[in-house]
Amino acid sequence: MTSASLKDKRVRDLARLAKQHGVSGWHAMRKDQLIKALVRKAKGALPRPAGDQESRQASAPTAFGTGPSCDPRVAARIAEARDRLSRVKDLATRPEQARGSRRDRDRIVLMVRGPHWLHAFWEVTPRSIDRARAALGQEWHTARPVLRIVQLDSDLQNSAAEKVIREIGVHGGVKNWFIDVRDPLRCRVELGYRATGGRFHVLGRSNAVSTPVTAQGDTLDVHWGEIAGDCDRIYAMSGGFSGDTAPADLQELFAERMRRPMSPPEARHAVVEAEEPEAVACDCELQVDAEMVVYGATRPDAYVTLHGEPVKLAADGTFRVRVEMPNRRQVIPIVASAPDAGGRRTVVLAVERNTKTMEPYGRDSGEY
Repeated sequence: MTSASLKDKRVRDLARLAKQHGVSGWHAMRKDQLIKALVRKAKGALPRPAGDQESRQASAPTAFGTGPSCDPRVAARIAEARDRLSRVKDLATRPEQARGSRRDRDRIVLMVRGPHWLHAFWEVTPRSIDRARAALGQEWHTARPVLRIVQLDSDLQNSAAEKVIREIGVHGGVKNWFIDVRDPLRCRVELGYRATGGRFHVLGRSNAVSTPVTAQGDTLDVHWGEIAGDCDRIYAMSGGFSGDTAPADLQELFAERMRRPMSPPEARHAVVEAEEPEAVACDCELQVDAEMVVYGATRPDAYVTLHGEPVKLAADGTFRVRVEMPNRRQVIPIVASAPDAGGRRTVVLAVERNTKTMEPYGRDSGEY
């Protein structure tokens, strides 16, 4: 076996030969390294003087990745890979600055961002990661970080009807995760490590939330952006205004981020009325208007009109039109026709708006 005879072989064939001949560390070697190792192995099988044999054994690697003959570049790549795997598995996070000098602790909060999106936020201390490593033992080396969705069939967060319906692989270096949802769902999430044997070590459990049905979410006209611009609605859909059962972590997180107490709007703007409220002069102007969104679907090649005006269809035949809502009753005909349909289909939508302006009432100066 010579270098010339091995140069024409593929790396895969060289690796197989190296494995058959017992070459240590063959799976981390490049082609030129495999050739040299195989040649050395072949020469080592020949009878040699005792002194030369002792010299060869002294220079051989004592273990994978160690010894005088270990390539420094291979050792560096191995160390880099180990460091990368360690960072991916480490779910420990830095505490939020808004928490000040308070003691660090674990928490995971689940928020509803719309009918099809959930937003999970978590904080995990290094102590919890150390406990997970100790609890999993040898399984820690193959365990992977997982965020799993637990479906709830009742309003009780720890009911016997819980069912894990999905597991999402996560990684270290993040503390937020958006989860897509197809159907209306009541659930919570759990963050932890899944071992190859099926064992799951829990780092934290979130509050329970219920996603709205698609029709309700569509009228909300969700646009992504900062939570601060829509915090009350997101907080409400995440269970924040559910009375005594409001999750403490959810309330704490929103209060920290919004820098104000989170309470129902009616409580923040409560009006203390006398037994017989009296109308008073008020210079607080309030103007209210309304409009309606009409949406539907038909054949992509159909011609649709609303109030006699043509409606533009999307490629799949759906349409969405904003309609003014004056303060009266109105009847809106929607007509669809197609070239080969032999007729037309009409849907009449009747709506009524009745807006009333109430008399202003006074309140105590201490109320907001």
